[in-house]
Amino acid sequence: MDFKEDFEKINSQTDNYFLKTKKIISKFGDKQVTYAIFLRRPGILAIKMAMDWIKFVASKRKIKIILKSPYKEGDWFGAGEPILYITGSMKNLVDLETLYLQKIGPSCIAAANAYQMCIDLPKSSFIAMEARHCAGTDMSNMMSYAASVGSKSAKKKKAKGFIGTSVSETSKYFNLNSGLGTMPHALVGYAGSTMEAVRMFHATFPKENIVILPDYFGKEISDSIAVCKEYGQLVKKNKVLVRLDTPSGRYIEGLDLAKSYNILEEFSPQSISEYRSEEELKHLVGPGVSAAAIWYLRSKLNDEGFNKVKIIASSGFTNNKCKAMALAISPIDVVGTGSFLPEKWSETYATADIIKYGNEKRVKVSREYLLKKLK
Repeated sequence: MDFKEDFEKINSQTDNYFLKTKKIISKFGDKQVTYAIFLRRPGILAIKMAMDWIKFVASKRKIKIILKSPYKEGDWFGAGEPILYITGSMKNLVDLETLYLQKIGPSCIAAANAYQMCIDLPKSSFIAMEARHCAGTDMSNMMSYAASVGSKSAKKKKAKGFIGTSVSETSKYFNLNSGLGTMPHALVGYAGSTMEAVRMFHATFPKENIVILPDYFGKEISDSIAVCKEYGQLVKKNKVLVRLDTPSGRYIEGLDLAKSYNILEEFSPQSISEYRSEEELKHLVGPGVSAAAIWYLRSKLNDEGFNKVKIIASSGFTNNKCKAMALAISPIDVVGTGSFLPEKWSETYATADIIKYGNEKRVKVSREYLLKKLK
């Protein structure tokens, strides 16, 4: 995240009424103020980037800004609870609100989403693949950082959590030096077959794991097994995985709706023995990467003696889809997802209210609750 660029563009990127307020304060006199920052829904504190930016501005302006939070990074907070207090010169703070709020709300909600995914599927590892869904590199940095914060909180409860991200720029948040990933569907199309794509990949990156991407030609089962047979020695070394990414427009090879129910009846009967919502059933037995599809692939690999081959699941793994996979105890080793991004953007709106002017506590009517924790 380029703090210097943000600093240099404060006047052009902040709301104009804050700039006008700054001129008025400059004319009539400055005051020491305290802001309280809050969200309207619960979340997980992921505000380090916002705090680092405020500190950067303070150093550039050679002023003192005091930042205090009642929570530690990674803690849950409640709706309407102040998550950060900012104290300093009103003249030097008033024009920062637009920019620091942009760095607070989305991160906190994405961190909460990432945490919940990890908790729902504690035995699965996650890879953050949100970069191409973000509106620029700043957002990508915030979202990957948020995933790392939510993941760390989930790991405290014994979940495996996020192990990395798909781009090198943000891999540092997961203590890595580069992004994770093997091949896109474009390479399979270029190669002309799943097998040829794997051969090209292995010839170019002989030391890396092989990740089979078998849905391009609709042969999720047969192509996966064929590749495993050809690279049997690598299978024995746990260096072959299958990434299931079948689009929601069709069932994987060998399945339909009736067979999907049969698969879950065999491997995960509890998942369909009770009432399930329409959305849950879509994730359990619908087309695409369903719980039934994952169980079916797992069983076919096992039948061929490929028990060591791990399964990576991707394609729309939202919080709700992770919960459905948990219902079926789906045998997922790794989840690739960018769907921890906030789904309802209005939930990410962070708000800043001044609650203290000089030594006087004062806040607009209906926001008095913000004063409760102010010392």
